[in-house]
Amino acid sequence: MNLVEFSEFLVTRLAKESDLVKVKDFETEEGLIIQILVSESDMGRVIGKKGKIANSIKTLIQAKAYNDGIKNIKINIDSF
Repeated sequence: MNLVEFSEFLVTRLAKESDLVKVKDFETEEGLIIQILVSESDMGRVIGKKGKIANSIKTLIQAKAYNDGIKNIKINIDSF
């Protein structure tokens, strides 16, 4: 399972409108960027109080990236 699949797996379990979750990755000079897009109505569920759930998602993705040998990674969570 690659990082995009792993990220999508995590976020779709949290979102009510899981079919609208989109995860993309972009390779830049600074490293890998994971872009997570969720619907506006699911934004609160994915971020959580004081950002605790979002921080947990980012930590899990960074741990997976480290195990896969990827050192520079940035995770963005946005709504559409």
